[in-house]
Amino acid sequence: MSIISAFLRGFAAAALAALLLPAGAALAQTGGCTVENAAGGREILRCPNGVTVTAEAGASFRLNDRNRDGSPDVVSLRGKAILVDVDDARHTGNFQVVTPQAIAAVRGTQWAVDVAGGRTSVLVVQGSVAVRRPAGNPVVLGPGEGVDVTSGAGALEVRRWPAARAAALLARLGQ
Repeated sequence: MSIISAFLRGFAAAALAALLLPAGAALAQTGGCTVENAAGGREILRCPNGVTVTAEAGASFRLNDRNRDGSPDVVSLRGKAILVDVDDARHTGNFQVVTPQAIAAVRGTQWAVDVAGGRTSVLVVQGSVAVRRPAGNPVVLGPGEGVDVTSGAGALEVRRWPAARAAALLARLGQ
């Protein structure tokens, strides 16, 4: 009887945790990150390595620790938008956002990545970000610049984003 009771208690605790934890919390906590639920259904993940990820409500993403140092160094983004803030005073090495169309890599900056309709859009808020297709040459974006990446093979075109477009994306991320 005690084995069954222990199993049921463990099952009940796991079920309760699944109901109480926000989506992605278990994944984020494995990397040592804390999860905060913000206004509008956004999630803010604060990681001990100086990386903060703000995810739009309903964003489809996953944190990964490719170098196995206990902190995430890659976000795999499949849908909607995230804002990444990398504190270079606390984070060493590269940090990447990988989407179906693009890879955006950086140190010590803040940038937004949006995946929708077969396109990845990257906007730099501070610092600089190198963006490339999975098999292509990178372009480097500075503050206020962005690029739209599709699965084609043409050269990526860096553009200064109109204030309204930048503001609309950042508003989705609570900025």
